[in-house]
Amino acid sequence: MKIHLITFFYKQIRYQGLIFLLIFINTSLFSNVYAQKEEQYTLKTIVIDAGHGGKDDGASGRKVKEKDIALAIALKLGTYIEENIPEVKVIYTRTTDVFIPLNERANIANRNNADLFISIHLNGNKDNRAYGTETYAMGLHKTEGNLEVAQIENSAILFEDDYSTNYEGFDPQSAESYIIFSFLQNTFLEQSLNYASFVENEFKTKALRKSRGVKQAGFLVLWKTTMPSVLIEAGFLTNQREEKYLTSKEGQEYLASAIYRAFKNYKLAIEEKSHFVAKIDSSRIVKDSANVLFKVQIASSKNSVHTVPASFKGLENVEEIKINNIYKYTVGSFAEYSDIIDFKKTIEKKYPDAFIIAIEKSGNLIPINEAIKIINK
Repeated sequence: MKIHLITFFYKQIRYQGLIFLLIFINTSLFSNVYAQKEEQYTLKTIVIDAGHGGKDDGASGRKVKEKDIALAIALKLGTYIEENIPEVKVIYTRTTDVFIPLNERANIANRNNADLFISIHLNGNKDNRAYGTETYAMGLHKTEGNLEVAQIENSAILFEDDYSTNYEGFDPQSAESYIIFSFLQNTFLEQSLNYASFVENEFKTKALRKSRGVKQAGFLVLWKTTMPSVLIEAGFLTNQREEKYLTSKEGQEYLASAIYRAFKNYKLAIEEKSHFVAKIDSSRIVKDSANVLFKVQIASSKNSVHTVPASFKGLENVEEIKINNIYKYTVGSFAEYSDIIDFKKTIEKKYPDAFIIAIEKSGNLIPINEAIKIINK
């Protein structure tokens, strides 16, 4: 196992080094100038993934299999979006009872430049009293329960040929394998958690289900997606009462419509915040002359992430700042608050949840209002 992990990290380092070299060559040929555009960010493509399928049944209830219920909900969700938001392109990883490898599900989303990836599943538990919904984003499990759910869903790779090679020696049933995820960071974690919150709120308030909350765990199907991504556990097939609800047409419609409303609300929220209207020349960026600098934070992580454009939706000149053992990733550096306001608008096209921070020359993070007072003295 240790040999597989070493091989995995070696490949990652070699891969990142190649990306860095290619980006360096590319950036040497082009100036770092943002072109002026009159456009608003719109969420154009969604990929809906019905969990399991084919030879992989997933969890089982007394009468049904996870793969069938997940597909039914996925198709209903897609229909709601197609009928009510026709400008959004809906792509399914599967529409029939076929087996799709976990990494191919992510590849489908990446190839189509999806703006959101939703993987739909049903839960199972040895305790048949367990019930309710939970929505996951990619991350480290904080409880044994979260790890157990990830292990169950990740066990789908056991149906794949040569899965050990395809997943760098990953063993879904080995807790040791999950240390890999401590070295992996999802750039879109904040957006993923944001959508997950919309989903659980709709489940609780409109579908009237018990919400078990928004959680994080190491799901392989979310590992390599390059957009906000969530995995939804819509209920427990091992709970006889909940199984009856999940197999009913009414229950499936309530769940699908809840996920749809969450999507509609999420789409509206990020599009309202996303305007790409300013023209910013890199010559206006200030590096060392001011006592206070304003920056736009686009991500944060407990572990260091390579600051190459490939890691941050193509953005160049991303800076890493470590504050209180947390790595913060920023772009831009301005002495004037009005300049950072304009600059942030250009970044919101790719990072709708980006926000402004202020840093003293000494490197300390300070409140925005305090920073403004300093520069106005």
